Amino acid sequence: MGKFRCGVCISCGLLLTASGLLAQASISTKKVSLVGTRKFTPGKPVSAPISKTVLAPDVDVSFDIPGISGNNRPARLPANFVPRPAGNPFASATFNGFVGLDQFLQAIAPTGFPNGANGQLEPPDQGLAVGNGFVVEPINNAIAIFDTTGNLFGFEALSAFFGLPPTFFVNNGQVAPPFGPFLSDPRAYFDSSNGHFIVTELEIGVDPATGNFGTTSSVLIAVSATNNPLGSWNVFSLDISQDGDARFGGCPTGCFGDEPLIGADANGFYVSTNAFALPPGQFKGEQLYAISLAALESGGGGSIGAVHFGNLDVVAGEPARSIQPATNPPGASFESSEGGAEYFVSALDPGHTEDNRISVWALTNTSSLSSTPDVHLSNIIVDTEAYGFPPAVDQKPGQTPLRDFLASLGFKNHEELVAANDDRMQQVVFAEGKLWTTVPTKVQPGSQGPVRAGAAWFIFSPSLSTGHLSASVRNQGYVSIQSPQQNSVLFPAVGVTSTGKAAIVFSIAGENFYPSAAYATLDAATGAGPIVITAPGFAPDDGFSAYAPFAVSRVARWGDYSAAVADEHGNLWLATESINPALPPETQLPPGALLANFGTFITEVKP
Repeated sequence: MGKFRCGVCISCGLLLTASGLLAQASISTKKVSLVGTRKFTPGKPVSAPISKTVLAPDVDVSFDIPGISGNNRPARLPANFVPRPAGNPFASATFNGFVGLDQFLQAIAPTGFPNGANGQLEPPDQGLAVGNGFVVEPINNAIAIFDTTGNLFGFEALSAFFGLPPTFFVNNGQVAPPFGPFLSDPRAYFDSSNGHFIVTELEIGVDPATGNFGTTSSVLIAVSATNNPLGSWNVFSLDISQDGDARFGGCPTGCFGDEPLIGADANGFYVSTNAFALPPGQFKGEQLYAISLAALESGGGGSIGAVHFGNLDVVAGEPARSIQPATNPPGASFESSEGGAEYFVSALDPGHTEDNRISVWALTNTSSLSSTPDVHLSNIIVDTEAYGFPPAVDQKPGQTPLRDFLASLGFKNHEELVAANDDRMQQVVFAEGKLWTTVPTKVQPGSQGPVRAGAAWFIFSPSLSTGHLSASVRNQGYVSIQSPQQNSVLFPAVGVTSTGKAAIVFSIAGENFYPSAAYATLDAATGAGPIVITAPGFAPDDGFSAYAPFAVSRVARWGDYSAAVADEHGNLWLATESINPALPPETQLPPGALLANFGTFITEVKP
């Protein structure tokens, strides 16, 4: 693979920040291995879900690292500051939409094994890719393929999709070993320039006899052979078991890369992860990987090289977290200066309070990824509007059959709150020379009522010149619900067309709303428009992740993210979680068989 440089010094690996301070950045080479080729082959679903729960690791509040010094305080913000936007009104609009995967379909998804089962999992983690007339939707832990009118071609467990054993087996109606690897955090992307779909997933190895976490982890990458996702896929594995910063003790018991984030430019495919110790424990630093896109899409010949960056800081002494790579919508121009460049954006707020800074990153000379990689990483800090750690969300009272069933067994539970997680960066899109992105935030619309969850959005204008990165805020603002009651906006994601037409998708929930799917248009000049509800919720969230005996917290996992993309025809596709009407198969299940009621809704907006 040759030598790799990071901005300044090929031997010492220095990273230049906007303030002129230098922070160490370690660089190494990795291998992305081809582990198999398979075809999307949905089989016969199991007849009913087995009451075996699977909960994704909750590491949203586990970033704190004792002993880290440096400039980690936001500027000019008083303690307990809360953004107070005016709030967005509601409006009606014309759109197309259909119901996507839900907890029932996820639980009964075919595993490829006669007695294999997928388990019941929260949260769903919304993925979405649209192209060539297909809609590919992965969630935890299933994948479905639709046409653009909502006709379902089929669905299967993600374990089957990646050619792995199922979560567990069923013997005489009981959970039985061997247990398959733990899978979580799916993402999807359609490369419209070359005509390939890409789906990624976090994998953690488990003890096949007990199902307990082991010491190994990888990022799985599936790449369709053509622009037809119903055909064959090449499956690659990037071993990340030992990828943790030495300054935090490395990975003596193994590490896993939480919530892999993905992006792409004309030359490369990019993955970033938050490394944590196994079993889920201390934060071990942000990890960034750059892979030749052409090599991935050609099949790689068995093994592909990757550039790995670790030990990354956003300001002196402050570790980076959740660096979100950018994607380009179909027909948009890629950044061609400096030998080709990929942009990234990350939020700060290390104290889980509030901040008014965002970090913009650039990886330059990405055209070298297909030969001898010689890429250069830099970042700057941009002063922005304030955003902060959002609170959990109240729900409108309603029917909760799972809670009622658990009460009949002696477990008393309150109606659960809905998690808004933290204020890490969500999707980033590079279009019309601008970076568009969002973060969850706390808000108090119109200074009325309690603090609740909302969305902060940002549009940056980046530029590169002779190795120098700069960026400025083109526009910024908030999406929140005009109401003195506790009504919230959850897990925003922004989709943008090549001509700069954009929309932010999110869930809404609160005292006046069951969890629902919604969006607001976004204009670079005029900002965010009214809120449009696309799938009104039909009941409260009623999932096991906040109920005894499964959990000790009354805050239910939700999200953890939404998804929004543009297609080749300039339409926007939006997907997020909602509580959809009960489907006939679900209503026929015995009480307690279905341990969560989440659904997803996919919306097409013609801007």
